[in-house]
Amino acid sequence: MAEKKINGALKTALELGPIAAFFVAYLWLKDEVFTIGGTEYDGFVVVTAGFIPVFLASIAALWWLTGHLSRMQVVTAVLIVVFGGLSVWFNDPRFFKMKPTIIYLLFGGVLGAGLLRGQSYLQSLMDGLMPLTHEGWMILTRRLMIFFFGLAILNEVIWR
Repeated sequence: MAEKKINGALKTALELGPIAAFFVAYLWLKDEVFTIGGTEYDGFVVVTAGFIPVFLASIAALWWLTGHLSRMQVVTAVLIVVFGGLSVWFNDPRFFKMKPTIIYLLFGGVLGAGLLRGQSYLQSLMDGLMPLTHEGWMILTRRLMIFFFGLAILNEVIWR
């Protein structure tokens, strides 16, 4: 299926809307405790349970409208379902809080693997967006790899 173009504002709303809704709901419900089926759930777990279907609906709408999802969107959706589902299933928000660390390690690892092979995976992904030499792409890839690993460390420091 060929990728169709959609309005930029609509695409941004579909990509960022669920995240914004998650944060608003979290700020509103973070101190609440909900009893469902005799089990107490804190606000974070309840908001996570609501975020998963909203995010999946958003991704489905993007796919329906454009006919395409990027690898990053698919990986993010899988990780949200897995780690969000684990958080809800075990009533433990730590799983969901580890998800960004996993994503950052995955991105940094993929970029690092490309560097070890002498390739810049960013170049194949973004070649038409920035006019860089091969050396420039390698430098940018190295810096982004370090950035992602730094974000993984920072996420672990912040949530723990």
